[in-house]
Amino acid sequence: MTVPKVVTFGELLLRLSTRNYERISQASTFDIHFGGAEANVAVSIANFGFSSCYVTCLPENEIAELALRELRKHRVDTSYVVRGGARIGIYFLEPGVSQRPSRVIYDRANSSISQIEKGMINWQEVLGDASWFHLSGITPALGDNVAEVCLEALTTAKKNNITVSFDLNYRKKLWSLDKARSVIYSLLDYVDVLISNEEDIGLIFQTEARGPNFLKGEVSSENYLPLAREISKKFNFKFIAITLRESLSASENNWSGALFDGAKMYASNKYKVTVVDRVGTGDSFAAGLIYSILMKQSPQEALDFAVAASCLKHTIPGDFNYVTLSEVQELKAGNTSGRVQR
Repeated sequence: MTVPKVVTFGELLLRLSTRNYERISQASTFDIHFGGAEANVAVSIANFGFSSCYVTCLPENEIAELALRELRKHRVDTSYVVRGGARIGIYFLEPGVSQRPSRVIYDRANSSISQIEKGMINWQEVLGDASWFHLSGITPALGDNVAEVCLEALTTAKKNNITVSFDLNYRKKLWSLDKARSVIYSLLDYVDVLISNEEDIGLIFQTEARGPNFLKGEVSSENYLPLAREISKKFNFKFIAITLRESLSASENNWSGALFDGAKMYASNKYKVTVVDRVGTGDSFAAGLIYSILMKQSPQEALDFAVAASCLKHTIPGDFNYVTLSEVQELKAGNTSGRVQR
């Protein structure tokens, strides 16, 4: 069997996190991690045993080299990374705990990827032997020129009959909702698998799902069935996947998911998780879904695998999901005890 190749494109970020749940205003030291939505997906895909290729634009400096070494350590192919600009984007994370939510401060203006232009990446070469291309709404938010490169990649993927997944990932600190809708709508004709969290899908498509209350942590897969039917018919998606987070507090969440295949809405098991780090959980869900669909699992099996993979990510510091295929499969099979493995 030929190992599937998954390509992702986005911004690689330096993450600086406070320690021991400190506020940024009281911190004297920060922990360093690297991440970014599409990079997080690339790492998970590689950990699951598929060929994983990550494309971005980085400056020529030691911090960028450190970031690339971190990706290569996880067997992610970075040979198509282009160089330009003068800085890597940064974000500061203040992890929340109990009733205090996490907070993010971006320092990514004029980062290298924001300088990228059409023609800088040979997408035909990058995607020529790919099985899947993944993108998120964060990347086109970085500038009109970056959105044009996204469209360039999507057009090439479509010409090569490559399956495309798109995670809405709306970030209000990066662009307005009206701008996000305008740009994302222009990309959706190229998308086969739409991924979203419980809130963004309603925001982008200007339709409130029936019944959910995010602030009270009340969400259900059935809330999203009418909306999924509507947008699936409009954009001809093969799948619509939605992560469902019931936020009891910053430290305790209920975590589940839903998957619509054009005819039926599937619901996963619900996990009660103690949150160590929730950043990257949606990306680990996306990676689990991509892996499962490429493995030709049933919709229910694909959803259950994706939710189990992202459940485990909540327990791991940093953006990347350091879990193995067997660990996800064990949780999916029902081993939720957390007993010491000896």
